[in-house]
Amino acid sequence: MMHKLVLVLNLTVAVAVAADDQDGKPPELPQDTLPAALDIKHIPAGLPETRNAPKDNPLADARVALGRRLFFDPVMSADGTVSCATCHRPDHGFASSEPIAIGIGGRKGTRNAPSLLNRAFGKTFFWDGRAATLEEQAIKPIVNQVELGNSYPVLLKKLSADEAIVKQFAAAFDSDTRSAETVVTKENIGRALAAFQRTLLIGNSPIDAFQMGDHSAMTTEERQGFWLFESRAGCWKCHSGVNYADEQFHNTGVSFGTKNRDTGRFEATGKDADKFQFKTPTLRGVVHTAPYMHDGSLKTLKEVVEFYNKGGAPDDQRLDSRMSALGLDDEEIEHLVLFMKALSRDVSAKTDGKTAQN
Repeated sequence: MMHKLVLVLNLTVAVAVAADDQDGKPPELPQDTLPAALDIKHIPAGLPETRNAPKDNPLADARVALGRRLFFDPVMSADGTVSCATCHRPDHGFASSEPIAIGIGGRKGTRNAPSLLNRAFGKTFFWDGRAATLEEQAIKPIVNQVELGNSYPVLLKKLSADEAIVKQFAAAFDSDTRSAETVVTKENIGRALAAFQRTLLIGNSPIDAFQMGDHSAMTTEERQGFWLFESRAGCWKCHSGVNYADEQFHNTGVSFGTKNRDTGRFEATGKDADKFQFKTPTLRGVVHTAPYMHDGSLKTLKEVVEFYNKGGAPDDQRLDSRMSALGLDDEEIEHLVLFMKALSRDVSAKTDGKTAQN
């Protein structure tokens, strides 16, 4: 289930055009099931005190509301069948349940659509880090022919023809004029979407409560998993900091030996040293976002831990130096899984009795 969230969104639909990009029908169009009002002030326990935001895009209710509308509106796509939420489902941790993201016309990309949770604290965006800000990242999927398949001129024309949307843009950007040409711009679309994304936060987990002194917040098994995480399992080497992500790029051996292996960070930088490296994702909310890895190749958290337990792909000559076999037994693997599940829970949220199958 999706636990209590403070909402903001990061439009990190990290897919690219595949050769066989026409795969059938697009996924179901998700509905906006978020709380009526999104809190732009409160930050859950355990997270940084402030969100990363540029001076020209301060967090404001009107901008968040506009970004929210755009995020769920299929008008953003060329044919009106998909939205940003298609790949970043609010009922799936703002990620996709598909191993590889599927966009307009059922076109299949090459990467898994990662979660948007806590991207307010991100330093780079997309799996390969090709965007430096949420604002920059937010507008790229619009013109990606696998994702929303649109063009900026066509989208701006559609939005400008809707008087209500023009008024909302004007309110969001403190414009005295109702001129669509002035307020309905590519840059303002990016600002609004980024503002919405910065409200999507998840924290206040049992681990946070434990670290603040409530030693009863975690079970014995969860504490054992936490100890492994911070010691001989070595997870902390990449999943570091309060958001459990170093925001750096690593080759962990995912997809090693596959045909036409995704070169990852290399696509953004052109540097040979960056081949097969991908950005470390946060572990907060991870229980909600299966399948895992940039290629969606691992279905459960247990499979993820087992992958790292064997050292990823030991035969990969470009494997990150942090990777090595861990020697964990089955019980220890389960303890790490329980720790990650705990990291995805909000201690103040009521549960529905369901158990996540990860």
